[in-house]
Amino acid sequence: MALLDRLIWQIETNLDKPLTLMVLADRCAVNVHHMCRAFQLATGLSIMAYVRARRLSEAARVIAGGEADLLQVALGAGYGSHEAFTRAFTAYTGTLPSVVKQARDLSNLTLMEPFEMKKDMIIDVARPEIRERGAFRVAGYGLTCRNHDISGIPGLWSRFNAWEAENERATAAYGVSFDHADGSDFRYLAGMEMAHVPEGMEAVDIPARHYAVFTHDGSIGDLPRTIYTIWNKALPDADLAPATAPEFERYDHRFDPVNGRGKVEIWIPLA
Repeated sequence: MALLDRLIWQIETNLDKPLTLMVLADRCAVNVHHMCRAFQLATGLSIMAYVRARRLSEAARVIAGGEADLLQVALGAGYGSHEAFTRAFTAYTGTLPSVVKQARDLSNLTLMEPFEMKKDMIIDVARPEIRERGAFRVAGYGLTCRNHDISGIPGLWSRFNAWEAENERATAAYGVSFDHADGSDFRYLAGMEMAHVPEGMEAVDIPARHYAVFTHDGSIGDLPRTIYTIWNKALPDADLAPATAPEFERYDHRFDPVNGRGKVEIWIPLA
């Protein structure tokens, strides 16, 4: 069973019980960083934001039945008081729970349905090579991807490619993902190995460690599918545990930045 399927099953069958990231990671036999990263890639949400939304959505369905005691619903959804539940419910749905109970109607509410694995995102990915790499520094242009919004990354590469064309040609370029915040926000840097950081750029130091190295071959537009498969299927299938450390894409002479096709290496740090 793919990681996302296992995780969703654990959440859905335990919505009325205490859940933490550590508990879920233990039940899914995966480390917390791997679990959070895979879920964020698949859904665009953090795990606990999804859990809260699912609990409040199920509470809304119970309340709309008209017979439930609101305090009992609040406790079942993991809230310690009627007041705390009312605040959370109203913030999420835009409606007081008492109004939903009186109206017995959910048609005006947008509720969270259980997620399912995006089967069309799973593709064939060859088993990775295990490689060791020493510490190095990448300097370039960076941005913060909020809630896994990667729409700004192509513009970042355009900016770096323009700088590279006017300065020095790299033997390889790197797209580094780092500073992951609970699997939701992260920092992305497009750059190259440089000893000194040019004005206006930033740098990230990547420590020495072992990596699982996957190869994407084809259009850069299909890279998200490869990365999705790596985190949700290929890593668990290979029984590999990623570390909480910078991960990166490596673009060398085998990739053509003009037509966006070729081979790209995806380096996942191992625990």
